[in-house]
Amino acid sequence: MATAAAAAASSSSSPLSLVNSFSSSTSSSSKSPSFTPKFVRAFAPNSSSSASPRLVLKRSDKAIASPSQILRLLRSLPLLSSNNDGAFSAFDSVFAFVASVALSASLILTDVGPASAFVITSPRKLQSDELATVRLFQENTPSVVYITNLAARQDAFTLDVLEVPQGSGSGFVWDKNGHIVTNYHVIRGASDLRVTLADQSTYDAKVVGFDQDKDVAVLSIDAPKEKLRPIPVGISSDLLVGQKVYAIGNPFGLDHTLTTGVISGLRREISSAATGRPIQDVIQTDAAINPGNSGGPLLDSSGSLIGINTAIYSPSGASSGVGFSIPVDTVSGIVEQIVQFGKVTRPILGIKFAPDQSVEQLGVSGVLVLDAPANGPAGKAGLQSTKRDAYGRLILGDIITSVNGKKVTNGSDLYRILDQCKVGETVTVEVLRGDHKEKISVVLEPKPDES
Repeated sequence: MATAAAAAASSSSSPLSLVNSFSSSTSSSSKSPSFTPKFVRAFAPNSSSSASPRLVLKRSDKAIASPSQILRLLRSLPLLSSNNDGAFSAFDSVFAFVASVALSASLILTDVGPASAFVITSPRKLQSDELATVRLFQENTPSVVYITNLAARQDAFTLDVLEVPQGSGSGFVWDKNGHIVTNYHVIRGASDLRVTLADQSTYDAKVVGFDQDKDVAVLSIDAPKEKLRPIPVGISSDLLVGQKVYAIGNPFGLDHTLTTGVISGLRREISSAATGRPIQDVIQTDAAINPGNSGGPLLDSSGSLIGINTAIYSPSGASSGVGFSIPVDTVSGIVEQIVQFGKVTRPILGIKFAPDQSVEQLGVSGVLVLDAPANGPAGKAGLQSTKRDAYGRLILGDIITSVNGKKVTNGSDLYRILDQCKVGETVTVEVLRGDHKEKISVVLEPKPDES
């Protein structure tokens, strides 16, 4: 046992030697079959402590003392203390031997799983910016949801109607009433929708309303209020190029994935995937946005919502470092209308117009009216449609060149101007009719409900 104590004492400089000494001393003193426990090393990569790591043998989270520790404990007892130059009495030796045998027997007979060795070190140290990112993710993850789009499909052989997933996306909790905000293209064509919260609980979702032109949709789920954590809503009017942003979503079905980046550009313009209508003031970011991120939140460094991730510019379909988010200032107004009225009230002229390329081929600038139904705002005001005469010759309709004095060169310009108007407002439309220009007053009407 003196050998074991010496070996244990010399092991303070090497954890591995302590393991080997402990195994050999145990087997030799106990006279029982050798037992070598399995050890696992765990080292903290950024430990700043210069002291040697402390090795502890554990079984089922219960520490087991080494033989040398038992000997030191026995020697400290008054009954077993030595009074003649530190030599043990015969009773001391027998008692120490019995204690060693008991320790060895506990290692062999107790079936509590393999023993493990852990190097006890100080907790992992993170930089201040890393801690801020970790805190932001932990605080906002409960607000992000996973949305599954289910479509009805009929089996070709049995003719049974089945619901199969046709896509997935992200979304976030808007309020405690169970409203979930996402992109319209995430829910388009769905027969049923399911929303999965951060705790993996799943709820059937109903569509409250949507805005195809701005690619925004609002869902509703019947979940307990204590499970719903609304996301903090910020503002997007004062954003700056270069500031940090964070995207949380479910790319490729991998739920609650965090990507980081910066704002690469502001006031970009993209087209709605559903209607082709332009979406203005879009945020451009280099934070990785992949299929499945659509509808997820874009956050600033304080954890506030500044946009909805909606599109990427990529030839391959994966992230290329150019992602786009609808600004929260646009989203807030749309969501408030949908929650209150179930739809978005947006003014229209009530016309169908030709593609911009066709007008350019005519050598003119403006929007060519193809059709102006008589029951629509433009038709009531007297705008003329494109038609053919009795001989089949094409007679061009009115070409809109300005609205309220603002120049119109293409369809995007027209949409941009109308987005700034209100239902019931009277606008002055200047058109090119034949070889002369006319000004016509048109009363804007609300856009019909979409089914």
